[in-house]
Amino acid sequence: MGKLFSSPKLLAIAIAAVAALLISVAGGALGASFGLGFLGGPIPFISVPAERVAYLGSYPLLNSTIMFWFAGIILILFAWRATRKMSDVPTGAQNLLESIYEFFDGTADGVAGGVPKSGRRFLPLVTAIFLVVLISNWVGVLPGVGSIGRVESIEEWVHHHEEPLAAEVEEEHPDYNEDQVEALALVRLLEEAGNETFVVFDGVFVPLGQGEQARVPLNRVVSFTAADLAAIEAAVEAGEDLANFEVLKDILLDIKAGVVKNKYIFDEGGKNEKPYDNFIGQKAGLLVPFLRGASTDINTTLAIAIVAMFAVQFWGLRALGLRGYGGKFLINPIKKGPIMTFVGLLEGFGELTRMISFTFRLFGNMFAGEILLISMAFLLPLIGIIPFIGLELFVGVIQAFIFAMLTLVFGVMAVASHGDHDSHAEDH
Repeated sequence: MGKLFSSPKLLAIAIAAVAALLISVAGGALGASFGLGFLGGPIPFISVPAERVAYLGSYPLLNSTIMFWFAGIILILFAWRATRKMSDVPTGAQNLLESIYEFFDGTADGVAGGVPKSGRRFLPLVTAIFLVVLISNWVGVLPGVGSIGRVESIEEWVHHHEEPLAAEVEEEHPDYNEDQVEALALVRLLEEAGNETFVVFDGVFVPLGQGEQARVPLNRVVSFTAADLAAIEAAVEAGEDLANFEVLKDILLDIKAGVVKNKYIFDEGGKNEKPYDNFIGQKAGLLVPFLRGASTDINTTLAIAIVAMFAVQFWGLRALGLRGYGGKFLINPIKKGPIMTFVGLLEGFGELTRMISFTFRLFGNMFAGEILLISMAFLLPLIGIIPFIGLELFVGVIQAFIFAMLTLVFGVMAVASHGDHDSHAEDH
């Protein structure tokens, strides 16, 4: 402690660290409970499916797709940089890439039985999977990923949530026309989600301090009463002309405008009873991130898992042939007995479960990490995510290594296990 106070630099660093901590606590969600929260912002919309950012023609561009392309560009540039001027004594990027390759080369030989070069057939895919998953995981923790995005308007939100309800209405009332189905679906949505809250935006930005503690309920953006919804239901049942039904027209106009119409109180557990009348006329909506880590999208992890398991089947068929490899799954009950036949069916089912396990292991870990970073940034805006970024980088390496190693192990099992089984049977 004496050395700390004797060094002006260390003392200044300590004071700055304590000040940053205090400002983060006061400016984040914890400080908002005491009327502060001056650094607070809205929590981005968290969804298991990736969110659409824009359309490229008719192609819906997802936020996870952008990051997957970005990771691919980084990997291509890294490979180009490492191989454009190769030398006998590697340095820099070439040295790093060769080290990764040599590590998996030795590991593949060890897993394949210790015979030199016996695992070379697996190396291209195993190394590629490691690098793709690693870079995808790491770019997912860059600043701005998951926190900067566009505003999803009330109109978009209603449209997305109205679709499943419209399908239910159409199934219940097949005689209703399209306008009747949409009107009744909208009534059900407003009944269920009238108290759903949205972030108030000043144009397209959210001022600091105006975040989760200043959310507006849907029923303060769209004006309706229980009597209004009952009147729409009655009009639908009576087959009235809904295009000229004033109550429905007013509600649709409110949804399209998407602005706060009435003074409201956002009471979060009785702690915040401040009336927000100064937000009248401002837009409301949800923050949808422009960027999202590719590994937090289950489609990405499923695609990599499918490639890995198809490669495993290819290696098995190439090494053992169709009859030899297929015999591991389709066993003749007359020759081998019903128990071995059941074991063969389990082997086939196991190939499917491996793919599912691949998919959800990577997705689950990275999606949980993304939520952790968002939560800590919300609680402690300045410094909350700093220690967890290091943790996520470490988790990203571990998950990439596990994915690559399991692909290697399953590949070795596909080309060797059945042959070993047959050789033991012939010995007996």
